[in-house]
Amino acid sequence: MGVLGVALPLVLSIQGFVLCHCADVQPSISDYYSLRTRDVLVGTLFAVGWFLFAYHGYDRRDDIAGNLACMFALGIALFPNSGGPVERRVHFLSATAFFTVLSYFSIVLFTKTAGNPTPMKLARNVVYRVCGGMMLACIALIAAYFLFLQHTAVSRLKPVFWLESTALWAFGWSWFVKGETLLKDSEP
Repeated sequence: MGVLGVALPLVLSIQGFVLCHCADVQPSISDYYSLRTRDVLVGTLFAVGWFLFAYHGYDRRDDIAGNLACMFALGIALFPNSGGPVERRVHFLSATAFFTVLSYFSIVLFTKTAGNPTPMKLARNVVYRVCGGMMLACIALIAAYFLFLQHTAVSRLKPVFWLESTALWAFGWSWFVKGETLLKDSEP
């Protein structure tokens, strides 16, 4: 999961440069759907979605969050932002809900502890909260951009692409830490 989250923006932008001769990054990650990079975008969203569907975690909240995240990932993939008004609305709502659920994983579910947390678990909890907060901040900044800055010179900087990438990187790092690839407890 971590690898998919961290790699997706990089793979899409590099593939866009190579295959489509795009000199710049697209305005958003979802805009790569309109290029030949669509297969990577949709395939990754389906892989992430099905992984989250299969993820059951420790209790019912984990299972529900995984199922919702799966549904929202599939909504992003199946309703492109280049479609009609209804498709764009479903895409945008799915993307917002997807990142919100991922931040819930980081902030709420990953920080749960049974008993006394180890020093490394406390360190991991800080990473989870920072990553979840970054995802929420990215959602808020994207909303602010669309409300106030979309038709200004700021749009040339492709803020949605960079904010979505930051949210995906935060998601990826949170999963790296959750899988104890990073900040692993030392063996007793």
